[in-house]
Amino acid sequence: MLVRTLLYNVLFYVTFAVMAVVLAPTMLLPLRHIWFVPKIWAGFSMWLHRTICGIGEDIQGLGNIPDGGLLVACKHQSTWEALRLVTLFPKPAFVFKRQLRWAPLFGWYLIKFGQIPVNRGRRSKALQDMAAIAAERVDQGYQVIIFPEGTRRPPLAQPNYKYGVTYLYDKLNAPCLPIALNSGLFWPRRTFAHRQGVITMKILPPIPPGHDADTFSAELQDAIESAVADLNAEAIRQYPAVAAAVDKEQTAGLSVS
Repeated sequence: MLVRTLLYNVLFYVTFAVMAVVLAPTMLLPLRHIWFVPKIWAGFSMWLHRTICGIGEDIQGLGNIPDGGLLVACKHQSTWEALRLVTLFPKPAFVFKRQLRWAPLFGWYLIKFGQIPVNRGRRSKALQDMAAIAAERVDQGYQVIIFPEGTRRPPLAQPNYKYGVTYLYDKLNAPCLPIALNSGLFWPRRTFAHRQGVITMKILPPIPPGHDADTFSAELQDAIESAVADLNAEAIRQYPAVAAAVDKEQTAGLSVS
């Protein structure tokens, strides 16, 4: 598996570099004509992941996705969901760290495709600026995607939801689509190795607009975390390599990385 992971990582970055350069002229075209660009890259990266690493996927609840602009709150455990969400939604707009705008090539694409930067150091002003851009994106039919905990979290770690997702829900007057998954058990953060099996993503029923902040926050976290617990338990039961990794890290007193 180590060799497969190494091969995948090399091809992942080489593929991005080649596609980013070859397709760069498309950025001169109107945006409506070039949504295929990120979808080709993300889709090919996912195909490489399935083919080389032998990790499948099971996407549940596709019928829960409403049409048009909305807020998407997705559990974040690995790189996998960032790629998969690009292919899942017609016009995804991720909330991302502002510093990534200056990354060569990658930052140019983020700007062109209307992604939403956030300056985490500015706190309340950052929330206001983020919400203003997100509201424009929802009006334009984008699916605004935020990771409620702000960063990748170990699969079995205690949840740590930030206020940003609740603030956006309150300001956007749009449905919020919760998404649970167990990707971190197969593609762990901050580690090199992958584990074979099937990653499950579960798209939950949307939360309609209009709830007060406390009600929404509690409903969102309960929906996502309950589903994540079930998905984790099923993966641990079904895949010995996952169960062994969980046992090892629990014995060491750590959350799964």
